[in-house]
Amino acid sequence: MSQQQPRRVPEEELQGKPIKYGDVFPVQGELAEKPIAPQDAALMQTAESMILGQTQKGGTAAAMQAAATYNERAGLVGHGDISAAAGDEGVTVTEMDVPGGRIITEKVAGQVLGQYVQPVPVQNPEAAAVMDQSAITIGEALEAAVTTAGDKPIDQSDAAAIQAAEVRATGSNLLAPGGLASAAQSAATFNASVDVEDQKVKLGHLLTDATWKLPADKVVTRQDAEGVMGAELRNSPDLATHPGGVSAAIAAAARLNEAQVQEQAGGGHK
Repeated sequence: MSQQQPRRVPEEELQGKPIKYGDVFPVQGELAEKPIAPQDAALMQTAESMILGQTQKGGTAAAMQAAATYNERAGLVGHGDISAAAGDEGVTVTEMDVPGGRIITEKVAGQVLGQYVQPVPVQNPEAAAVMDQSAITIGEALEAAVTTAGDKPIDQSDAAAIQAAEVRATGSNLLAPGGLASAAQSAATFNASVDVEDQKVKLGHLLTDATWKLPADKVVTRQDAEGVMGAELRNSPDLATHPGGVSAAIAAAARLNEAQVQEQAGGGHK
């Protein structure tokens, strides 16, 4: 992975001042003068994890976290602080496929903090064609969860997992209004206010025909499974995933897809 490294600011340069976006990243205008706040960093960490499966060592989220930690320890920002730039104008991580890799772009308030190319292994074209025809997609994996956990009332961990799945499927953490992730969040909020089990919205209600409800779809990979599982775990009260639930279905699909690739690779050497 190649990228321009964020600038590290020596403490002697700060003289009691907070680390601002302009100290670390090549940004301009009002954003450059904004201190990096803890919740700004948290949003970028979440966005990176959704797209990349985890935060990147030495990357944008890590640099923001280091700056926010310094600012908080120095008493210059509070732990719950979030800048208007991040809170109102947004934190985004997007990916665009290019030959041999994908371009990852990370922004706050529309300004690019980091952009880099992540190489993607080149697959044999014939094997790829077979894989594309028979591999399990994210939408299909979500539909499989209807069979194994369709009667489960949707909670915040399910909503987070479905959101992560949609982000991985579309390649953007900008959620489609009225889409699957938005509906999942609405269902989780509704269920939290309802005491009667039969009145709650179940996974089966939402994930049936998930392939058609997603704005885009893609073949499930191990990185997708890790991202979805992480989202479900972070939002689960007992820090556990539901057996046969959303992340379990995505993980099972990823394993099947990997097994298929290995089988095809082995067959090609016979």
